[in-house]
Amino acid sequence: MARITERSQRGGHSGVSIEDVAAAAGVSTATVSRAVRGLPRVSPLTRAKILEVAEALGYVASSSASGLATGRTRTMGVLAPFVSRWFFSKAIEGADRELHARQYNLSLFNLGGHGSNRERLFSKTMVYKQIDALLVLCMALTPDELDHLQKIDIPLVVVGGHVEGCAYIGIDDYAASATAVRHLIDLGHRDIALLHGDDETDLNFDVPRVRIRAFKEVMEAAGLPTRPEWDEWGDFTLRSGQEAFRRLWARPGPKPTAIFCASDEMAMGVVFEANRAGVRVPEDLSVVGIDDHDFADAMGLTTVAQRPDEQAELGTRMLLDELNGTAGAVHSAVAPHQLIVRRTTAPPPS
Repeated sequence: MARITERSQRGGHSGVSIEDVAAAAGVSTATVSRAVRGLPRVSPLTRAKILEVAEALGYVASSSASGLATGRTRTMGVLAPFVSRWFFSKAIEGADRELHARQYNLSLFNLGGHGSNRERLFSKTMVYKQIDALLVLCMALTPDELDHLQKIDIPLVVVGGHVEGCAYIGIDDYAASATAVRHLIDLGHRDIALLHGDDETDLNFDVPRVRIRAFKEVMEAAGLPTRPEWDEWGDFTLRSGQEAFRRLWARPGPKPTAIFCASDEMAMGVVFEANRAGVRVPEDLSVVGIDDHDFADAMGLTTVAQRPDEQAELGTRMLLDELNGTAGAVHSAVAPHQLIVRRTTAPPPS
């Protein structure tokens, strides 16, 4: 990654790298990056020196920059593992709303659910496009990727959960999951199944693991067993919820009276498939999710609500304030969640 990163930051065809400018000016590569992009936290004297050295060496920050002194593109990058799923589309909507209000552009980097093109994305695209800041949606970053972003000093916020070493904005996933499970327990359910999320990608995000841990610990604290045969997984899609229900109900033995689903889309899949199988919701089976998806109200789905659009809007505002020189604008923040009880949960059948 380091070798590719160096090549990615060479200006034009001159062969002069950002490291060359930093060495000649006696500053860090991050300071050079901030200076040539017109970002704050660089003194006028240092900026002038760096621009003078860069010009003398023939270094140009990128083909998109109109000149060294006007290196800002007024473009913010949004990195998403998916764009078709509800959380990500709502978050992008929120980011775009704030960017539009501040007369900034949005550059979307879509991994398509897989990490295979991450190296190309981090080593080339983000530098050549010269984004001013980066909003990351629901995915962890590798140490090499974090190092690369810090090297060129791109302000960064992660939306949707905790990521070590980054400022992040999201709900307390443990508390949200615990709220959903306790709701089922308070209704009298003792036989509760788990449908957790587990993307088969290398996105390495910890939200699915946190929600699993919350379920197991709340069940244990209530003195209730967690049955391995009632532990199902999906990929946060409606289809995976349908498939999980079919697997669960095809197994011999007793059936749960309630299912905690780690997302609304999976919960809706469970409800659809239960109805198809003649299992009544909530008379025979209670179902609860997390999100408050746009369709949750129409379906009567009990859920723990969050607002990904507001989370992304806040993260975007922080990044733009940071670019405008507000010290400490970028920081971690916990977003609110709320239990919304609708028609898919009720006491267990007697």
